[in-house]
Parts: sequence; structure tokens; C-alpha cells
Amino acid sequence: MPIKFIHTADVHIGMRFESASFSGSTATQRRREIKETFFSIVKRAKEKDVDFLFIAGDLFENEYITAGELKEIKRAFEAFDNTKVINIAGNHDPLTPGTKYDLIDLGDNVYNIKGVFEKLIFDDKNVCIYASSWNSPSIVEALLDDIIVDDKEMINILVAHGDVYSKTSSYLPIDKDKILKAGFDYVALGHFHKHDNVTERMIYPGSPEPLDFGETGEHGIIEGSIDKEHIDVKFIPFSKREFKEVEIVINSDMTRKDILDKILSYSDDNNLFRIILDGSYGRDVDMDIHEMRDELLGSFYHVEIINKAVEDLDIEQLYRDNKDNIIGEFIDEMRKRDLNDKIQSLAFRTGLEELLRYRGE
Repeated sequence: MPIKFIHTADVHIGMRFESASFSGSTATQRRREIKETFFSIVKRAKEKDVDFLFIAGDLFENEYITAGELKEIKRAFEAFDNTKVINIAGNHDPLTPGTKYDLIDLGDNVYNIKGVFEKLIFDDKNVCIYASSWNSPSIVEALLDDIIVDDKEMINILVAHGDVYSKTSSYLPIDKDKILKAGFDYVALGHFHKHDNVTERMIYPGSPEPLDFGETGEHGIIEGSIDKEHIDVKFIPFSKREFKEVEIVINSDMTRKDILDKILSYSDDNNLFRIILDGSYGRDVDMDIHEMRDELLGSFYHVEIINKAVEDLDIEQLYRDNKDNIIGEFIDEMRKRDLNDKIQSLAFRTGLEELLRYRGE
């Protein structure tokens, strides 16, 4: 008989977004939405009547979560009828002195893993769960390298918060090949916030809600079923919002309004946008990105602009206008060089812009 499960990780309840690029009101809303999404995951687990809910670390921010939020989590878990919650501590909620896990018992159906390695056996499900919690903010030792499955007749699952990409990581390096050879039927990972099926049976679900512009794309959970012969898992998009990064190439023929209209073509009142402008713009175009952003705010939930475009310079006209001064001399000298070379071209442009700026002062 297969077991059903939901696998999530890196929820980060209590996140303050102190270094975020968005406003304080948006940060407050995103903190609330992180909780709401987690409670929706719990609700889905109840509706699907899954056997296990795996939370692979960083359920909350130990520094910021409140007693009230802990009670809300407990109340959510109490709604379960049959589901068992397997929760491990990660690097943001480690079992260090002062851990908020000491403040509350999350319920009889919640298995908070207290050690760096524990084994839980559920004979009625023919399941053995190996789980590892953090007891410090960083772990450089490969603590799981020697782990082996005791009874290969059972459904064996590992729940771990660590790094399968780097063997020198400070965040619990995990040797993917060794873990695969250990005999696990499923490895529920946490730590990286982007979803990744490392293999069919070893998966990062990613954070259910994205936290910054390094976490673009869909975010959600893993839902699946497994027995000794088969595994069926799927990624379920679950986030309320996405971070989106868009590159727009502009040119010197475009007016300021043209540029704003191009950005407005991505108008979105739900997601968070970072617009990257590239290409070139005319000298008569006001590229004050703060003013541009203010004009766009009513058309986006959140938008920020990064200007990588460069001012278009008419070199021939500049030379004709300045051939008898230092600017003309500079253009003459630089034309003797290989301006197809990126470094030389950059030096030419940077020097010319500085001379023009100095002249304008």
C-alpha cells in the first residue's frame, strides 16, 4: 500500500525582509502571506488526507517568530486527523540555546526531530524515516555520508536540510551519490529555495513563497505517493506571488514615454518585478529611474528599475564640435586603438563621458 505525502521546506515564518528593496508595507504583507501560504499547505494536507507532511527545515525564523505565531502553527497542526508531521530544524531555526522550539509543544502528531540524526519507525505504514536537525547555525561536517538503511523491506525516507551541490559547503554538505547508494526510497531535502528534482527520488521543493529576486519562477510544494516499487511525485505551484526579472532593450530612437510604455506592457498588480534596461538612449532622454518608478507604481504591485543602458554618443558630431580641444584630441588618440576590443571600447566611452561631464560642470 503506497503512502501519500506532502513535502515542503524553507517556509521562513517570521521573515522580516529587513534588507528587501520593497517598502515596509509590502514587507508586512509578505510576512503575512508566508504564513497564509503555509496554513494553506496544512489545509491541503488535511484535505488530501496524506500520511505524512515533511517539513525539511527552516519552518520559521528563530530570531523573529513570535509566541503568537507559534500558537497559530500548533493550532493548524491540531486540525489533522491522521497526518503525521515530520519537522526538522534548519540553519534559520536551529536547536541552539534559546531556540523557540522550547517555548511550545506543537502537538502529539508532530515529530520535532531533536538530534542531528534520528530514526522513526511507523510499522502500520511500513515506513522508516531518517531525519536530521541542525544544532548550530552552520555545519561543515558531512554528517550523513555514512548513513545506511537498516531494513530495505520498509519504505525508507530521509528528511535533511543541506547542500547536495558542494562538498565543501558550510551548510551540511551532502554527498548525493552516497545517499542514493544508501537505499532510500525518497530523500526530502530543504535549504535551497528553488525547486529542483536532483533525481526522481531526491528533491528540493523550494520555498513555498519566494523571498527575493534571487528566487524567480514558480514556487510551491511536492506532493506524491510512494511504495517499494513505485514513486509518483509532482511539483504543485502554491505561492501567492512571484518575483519576476525582465530585461528590456531600448534604443536611442525611443523617447522617455516609449520606454515607460514598454515597461507598462508588463503591468501586473500581483507579482514583484525587476525591470532591467539595456541598450542605449538619447542624450535628451531623462533617465531618472526613481522618477520613472514613481510613475509606474500604480500599475504594478511592486516594480524596481535597474538601468544598464548607456547614453548614445554621436562620436562624429562630438569630434566636429570639439576637434580643437581636449575632447577632440582624446577622440583622435582613441581612434588609433582597436575599439572592437571590449576593454578599449569601454575605456573610450568612460573617458569620453568623464570629459563631457567635466565640461558640463
